[in-house]
Parts: sequence; structure tokens; C-alpha cells
Amino acid sequence: MKNLIPAFAAASVLSLAAFAVTSYAQPPQEPAAPAAPAAEQHRWPPPPPPTNLQVLPKDTSGEQVRKIMHQWEGDLGTECSTCHAADPKNIGPNGKPRLNFADDSKKEKATARTMYKMVEEINTQYVGKVDSSGMPVTCGTCHRGKVSPDPYIPPKEDEHEHQPPAPPAAPAGMTGSVGN
Repeated sequence: MKNLIPAFAAASVLSLAAFAVTSYAQPPQEPAAPAAPAAEQHRWPPPPPPTNLQVLPKDTSGEQVRKIMHQWEGDLGTECSTCHAADPKNIGPNGKPRLNFADDSKKEKATARTMYKMVEEINTQYVGKVDSSGMPVTCGTCHRGKVSPDPYIPPKEDEHEHQPPAPPAAPAGMTGSVGN
């Protein structure tokens, strides 16, 4: 057993020495460049200055308009082509017509403008006048990712665990129809 310990120690020292020599002989490794964030991997070209702004402030930049439109897309579960008409004279690199954002031919665009005015009015005339009202109303408040919002959104079961009250009982001695 005593002969095994020196042999084991020698093998360990020899292995460590070989590793150290191999590591030292390697050129220094450059740290890997960090991966670009997801938002930077798919970059859109800078948007042109907007034209035909009718409800958004006239000084809204192209980048601001793009951000607003993408928010509305998410709130409504739509795409740009829902409100913006294709321009058959302007073909993109994918062979499909590009959208003409200034064109007003789609009724959905007029509806979006009307709804935007409504949301702004709700926020300034009502929500904004309530102390600590919290977040403002957005398209998503009602639409919740759908072009046509649900007409009624029932409360969650856990929000109303109590049973509704039973209808009042008829007074004693009153039976039959009214007016007998």
C-alpha cells in the first residue's frame, strides 16, 4: 500500500505538469463577443418621416409612429396591412407590394383614427380627472388582442366566490297572478 501512494502522487504531479505546459503553450483566447440582444438582431431600416398624420401630433417622428403602430398591432392582434393599403406600384424585395402608409382608402384606418380620439378623450376627460386612477386606457383595455372586442368579459371565478342573493320570497298569503 505504501508503494501505491508515491506512484499515485507522481502520476498526479505529472498530469498537472502536462496540463500546465499545454495550457501555457496555447495562445490567449479572445473573449467571445457578446451576442446582440434580440431587438438588435432584427433591425428595421429607419422609418421615413410620417406624412398624413391626422390624429397623432404633427411633430411625431417616424420612429415614434412605428412604436405606436406596433403597440396598436399587439393591442388589436393585427398586422400593418389591416389598416394600410398595399401599393401595387411599389414592389419590395420579397416580390410583394409594399404598404402605402399615407393612403386613406381602407375604412379600418378611419376607424382606428376615431378609436384613437375616443381613447384620448377617455384618458383626458375621465381617467385623468380621477386621483390615483392608475394606468390610462389603451386599445388593449377593450380589444385584448382581438380586432373586434368581446361584447362582455365575465369576471374571473375567484373574484366573486360568494353566491348571488336569492330572489326575495313573495309575502305570505300572496299567490297566483297579480290583479286577481
